[in-house]
Amino acid sequence: MGFRCGIVGLPNVGKSTLFNALTKTASAQAANFPFCTIEPNIGDVAVPDPRLDALADIAGSAQRVPARLSFVDIAGLVRGASKGEGLGNQFLGNIREVDAIAHVLRCFEDGDVTHVEGRVDPLADADVVDTELMLSDLEALEKRDSNLRKKATTKDKDAIAELELVDLALAELQAGRPARWVDIPKGRERDFKNLQLITAKPVIYVCNVEEDSAAGGNSLSARVVEKAAAEGAQTVIISARIEEELAQLDEGERLEYLDTLGLTEPGLNRLIRQGYDLLELITYFTAGPKEARAWTIRRGTPALQAAGIIHTDFERGFIRAETIGYEDYTGLNGEQGARDAGRLRQEGKDYVVQDGDIMLFRFNV
Repeated sequence: MGFRCGIVGLPNVGKSTLFNALTKTASAQAANFPFCTIEPNIGDVAVPDPRLDALADIAGSAQRVPARLSFVDIAGLVRGASKGEGLGNQFLGNIREVDAIAHVLRCFEDGDVTHVEGRVDPLADADVVDTELMLSDLEALEKRDSNLRKKATTKDKDAIAELELVDLALAELQAGRPARWVDIPKGRERDFKNLQLITAKPVIYVCNVEEDSAAGGNSLSARVVEKAAAEGAQTVIISARIEEELAQLDEGERLEYLDTLGLTEPGLNRLIRQGYDLLELITYFTAGPKEARAWTIRRGTPALQAAGIIHTDFERGFIRAETIGYEDYTGLNGEQGARDAGRLRQEGKDYVVQDGDIMLFRFNV
């Protein structure tokens, strides 16, 4: 599995430009007017991971299949979206379907690019979006709260349990804080997620800066970094214009261009790593003569469920997982070397898969 990350923000902050660059397509129209993105554009991108190439070289794999993730370019939100202003209802519906939010903030001055509110202030922009999302969640919870309280009076255990979580979320939202700030009771994480609150989704603030500030940011992005730190959130500094140019270059030209800018890698790589960390995702691998492939799972996933990511038959008929750590595989020159050195382990269905594991599932159906 990968993850589905929604690119959101006010109109004209660089969302579609970033989307085009990340997915190397021109499917999202990047124009200098509000609502140029009306339907959410979805683009799958490969997850860059040098470990995959190393494994493929050792295994002599004919193909290399990276993990993939989806970016969703969502229509620009405006003040009043929670009441249906602009494309508010559509925006809010689309954003509920993503796993994480990449909140793009304009951190550059450019008189040729119109700002929907006539000023450049990333913190004010963030406040507009956060407020509209919180108002939407607040309205949804208040409707649910009323029904749950009626059921709770009849001693309905499910209603009482859900009401506890609703009250916790309402307390944060009514205090002007997003639902992701809720201190969720231990063991109730899945139940809380089922409330489907927009502001409970993890957020990465993407600071879209001018080209000259791509390496270290600027005074505007510094304010966003400070805000994120106070919230326990993450930030990534990207120049959407640079990413757009990089998408048009071949590998050699890309590296040379990055070097002239004082960068070591494209912003996409940084954004993916932040996203993986945010959602506690890890990668395990399968490697053989036909292909080397990367698979994405959540941290803490047992071998049985990891097998099911490849095919349901692997999970249904699971026998064992032959497992080699990445360092052992590369250091001992592959499966046979690891086997000879006693570093190939026979793991059962409850084994918790580790990042970088190379696995071969034995099954019988």
